[in-house]
Amino acid sequence: MSSSSTDVPGPGPAGASNGPAVSRREFDALFESVRTWGRWVPADRGAWNRVTADRVRRAVAMVRSGTVVPMALPWNTRPGPDNHKPALHHMTDLGDVENPEPSAYKDFIAADYHGKAITHLDALCHIAYQGQLYDGRTAHEAVDAAGARFGAVSALGPLVTRGVLLDLPAVLGVGWLEPGQAVHAGAVLAAEKALGVTVGEGDAVLLRTGRVRRSQELGAWDSGAVSAGFHVDAVPVLAERGIALLGADGDNDVRPSPVDGVHSPVHALALAALGVPLLDNLDLEALSAATAEAGWYEFLFVVAPLNVPGGTGSPVSPVAVL
Repeated sequence: MSSSSTDVPGPGPAGASNGPAVSRREFDALFESVRTWGRWVPADRGAWNRVTADRVRRAVAMVRSGTVVPMALPWNTRPGPDNHKPALHHMTDLGDVENPEPSAYKDFIAADYHGKAITHLDALCHIAYQGQLYDGRTAHEAVDAAGARFGAVSALGPLVTRGVLLDLPAVLGVGWLEPGQAVHAGAVLAAEKALGVTVGEGDAVLLRTGRVRRSQELGAWDSGAVSAGFHVDAVPVLAERGIALLGADGDNDVRPSPVDGVHSPVHALALAALGVPLLDNLDLEALSAATAEAGWYEFLFVVAPLNVPGGTGSPVSPVAVL
């Protein structure tokens, strides 16, 4: 459906489906079939171990135009239906004169960033399934009030690799995918063919659903309740390709969840089964325009999370270099 065919934010039409439904038993079988526990040392870097120095060199060599495209949303301090936990930003110094000069201006920022409004990275300790983190570590032993002793964001460090944009609205000729619309394995394969790109080992794969454009044109909605994103049946394709990172302009999961009793099944599969860190809430509109103009959908991708010992993730400002 094109962007002109609806005029209110919220759930899409009846044709925008998050299904088919997946039973808990089917999901558990899928989890077992894709998990990579015991594969890497160090385990708490998970799939980032795939990004070797040779892959970095090849990714850097892909740069053609030198165009740098940022992908972070603005720091969001305003409450809204898609921002239930606004970030903080206030000034702590307003030109107080030092002795001697100059005067100084300082500020403070903070965020409970695991929501729908801050561009952030999810580390492997962010999600447990059936009480277990990635690699079979027991969550209650690995994470406590002081932070995580396994799978923390401080174990990851910066990632420099090949990025691939799966621009589904561009493929379909629409402004955005409707909230609640699932992206299936077949859509991933069709996007590769249409965009002339193939997802490979060590890649950072970014899904554009058009969430940011829809929000700009129609207004914000509660994307935690209903949003476009991956169906669990797309995960085996991405797992077979050996990706290192998965990101989206939403939080990667289609919502409502199609899996009975599992509210974020793609999070569970990526983080807890595959050891693939996630990027949530990217702004992919500028990258969509830049890749369409360039005629290619692969690029050098760079993201550097904050070095927070024990942290479950980090606000980030990733960039693509075409």
